[in-house]
Amino acid sequence: MPIKWVLHWQPNAGHTVNSQILAEVSQCVESINGVKDGKWKATLSFYRPVIKEQANAAEFPRDFLGISLPEQPSKYYFVLRGQRLVLEADSTIQTIMEKLQSYKTRVALNFEGVQYQLGDFQLRVGKVVSIQSESLRGIVMEMEYRPISSWEKSHKIMGEFFDIWQEALSKRPLPGHFVHMEPNFGEFGLSGQYTLQHTAVQYATIMLQMIASAQSVRN
Repeated sequence: MPIKWVLHWQPNAGHTVNSQILAEVSQCVESINGVKDGKWKATLSFYRPVIKEQANAAEFPRDFLGISLPEQPSKYYFVLRGQRLVLEADSTIQTIMEKLQSYKTRVALNFEGVQYQLGDFQLRVGKVVSIQSESLRGIVMEMEYRPISSWEKSHKIMGEFFDIWQEALSKRPLPGHFVHMEPNFGEFGLSGQYTLQHTAVQYATIMLQMIASAQSVRN
């Protein structure tokens, strides 16, 4: 499977994300000859247990993330941060969870936008919106390199492409920049050969970063 970096937009101090930044980023992809190639959408839900008896609280993970990815719509991915686990399940697990009512969704976000082809690279630029309110919560970008599926071997070319992208973006007076947070995949028992479970862990990581950024702005 092709290697992928999931990046998030980090606003400068005193600034927030807005639709104008998203439009500028999309225009920048087109300025380096990115060709539009349809739309994409991923969904992430933050679950908390419904504990009917406090004595049973220790039996349940305190919280976890559920993620659906466009590459594999028939699957659903769980990231349990406390247990350092990432699990793949059939997408029908969401219906089963609703019926069991063991966990409830605290926050649900859509990551959606346009994908572009650029030689051997595929770029996805998207907004992060709350399913309930459609308010803009963030901006994400997926950078995928198709010829390589080894995380280690891809670092040099992905890093070089990221530098080119940052240079192109720096020509626009935007109040922020894209950040690449590299998780420790080994902690989740993942090997160096890239899979969708690696993508799920990256999305879980940037969600935590976005929450932390939003809290720091409020404080």
